[in-house]
Parts: sequence; C-alpha cells; structure tokens
Amino acid sequence: MRKLFIFCFLLIIVSCNQSGSYSGEKIITVSIPPFKYFIDAIGGNDFMVNVMVPAGANPHIYEPVPEQITNLRKSLAYISDGYLGFEMTWLDRFYETNPHMKKLSLGQNIDLIKPIVNTESVNVEGADPHYWVSPQCALIIADEVRSLLIDLNPVKKEKYESNYTHLVKLISDIDKKARELFAGNRNKTFMTFHPTLGYLARDYGLKQIAVENEGKEPTPSSLKKLIDIGKAENLRVIFVQREYDTKNARAIAAETGAVLETIDPLSENWPESEQQIINAIYNSFKGKQ
Repeated sequence: MRKLFIFCFLLIIVSCNQSGSYSGEKIITVSIPPFKYFIDAIGGNDFMVNVMVPAGANPHIYEPVPEQITNLRKSLAYISDGYLGFEMTWLDRFYETNPHMKKLSLGQNIDLIKPIVNTESVNVEGADPHYWVSPQCALIIADEVRSLLIDLNPVKKEKYESNYTHLVKLISDIDKKARELFAGNRNKTFMTFHPTLGYLARDYGLKQIAVENEGKEPTPSSLKKLIDIGKAENLRVIFVQREYDTKNARAIAAETGAVLETIDPLSENWPESEQQIINAIYNSFKGKQ
C-alpha cells in the first residue's frame, strides 16, 4: 500500500510539473546502470538513457523519484532485467504509465539460474537476476539491445551494426581472458556477500558461496556454517558491494582471516567492472591448493 501511494504521489507531481512539450530526445529507460552501457556502446549518443536505479542504490528495494517518472513517460522503450526485486513491485506500474513504449526484458533469452529452495525461508524472489555479470550472457544482451535500437531508429542501422561488432569483440576478449584465467581453477570456491556472481561462477566452472540468501541476513547457525566453510576452503577474500551492509561479511572475515574486497557489478562502465571482478576472483585463488 505504501509503494502504491508513493507511485500515485509521484505521478501527481510529474503531471503538475510537465509543460506539455516534448524535447525531441530519443529516451530509453533501463532498470540498472550496466544496461545503459550497452545502449551507449551500440547507439552512441543517439539516445538519452534514463536509469531507474542509480549508482549506489539497492536494485532490490529502490523507489523511483519524480524526474525518473517524467523521463519514463517520454521513453520510447523500457529495458528491464525481469527478475530484480524493485521490478517485481514497480514494473507493471511503469508500463501503465507509458503503455506505448516498447518493452524488452533481457532475461527472456538467458539460460537462467533458478532459485534453490531454502528450508529456512519460503520467500523466493525468482530466478537469479544478476546475469549481466557474465560475459557470455552479455553477448546475448548486446544482441538484444542491437535489435531494439535498429527497431527504434532504423535509419542508423549501419552505425548500430558496426558498433555492435566492436562491442562483441570487446566482450569476447573479456570472455577469452576469463576462460584462460579460470582454466586451472575449476571447482574452486569464492565467497561474496550478495549472490551477484552466480552466472560468472557457472559459466567458468567456479563455486559461489553467498552470505546473504534471498535478501535475508544469515541466521546464527548459517553464519557458523559460513565461517566453517571459509576455514575449510581457506578463503582469503570475501567480495562485498557498496549497496549492502557488510556487518556479517566482516564477522566472517574476522573469524577466518579473510579480507573484504569491494566489487561494483552495478557500475555503468561494464567492461571495467567486469575485468576488475574477474581479476579479483582469480587473484583470490593464488597460492591455494
């Protein structure tokens, strides 16, 4: 009820402040900053991108602000993840606000990781939404975005095809590097606070252990199990994000001798973030048997 009230309130503010004129900009709204990267990489400066969840915000619980709703109402298209928590709450309302915009759910062609039933909780958000962190999934995202941009602005098809070819080369190079780095590390384990790296782990034969489960902090018994795993696996690093509280990760680190390392999978600079994450995981394996 609270979120419905907030949304109605935002619409009233937006309606009162709009001048009724359209700037002429081609606007695309996306759920999270990494999706903006793919539009910019393929579309150049042909589109203004309205990001619903800004850098540093939690995409599972974020609530939009009036400026974002204003741009949403002007958007030609909405690119969603399909499985993020805030989308479960807001996406239908976004579509009602602008029923004429095209809709692209990037998760529709991804080989999704289904949730594992947790005996300590009956709340399941859905499939793992963090597929953009995998270079192999990023190739699918790039293809979907290319098709959408050509559909929205067909006169620039040649430009978008060319930019897409360059982007595929960049992503493929990152994928190749990851394959090389992890070839000798199959089945090795790493720990992360929020379960953001599941697709990366799956696609390169690694094992992710997450401190947080389905948006919930670990129980005391789960925390003990995580500490035992950290000691047994000789885990030297726990990966954390700035969007989440690191209290439990710090507790595990204190008991296991691990250090915390910040990663930024929600960065708008997808290639830089991706390479940092891959290198950080690889470096965490050095010297382990």
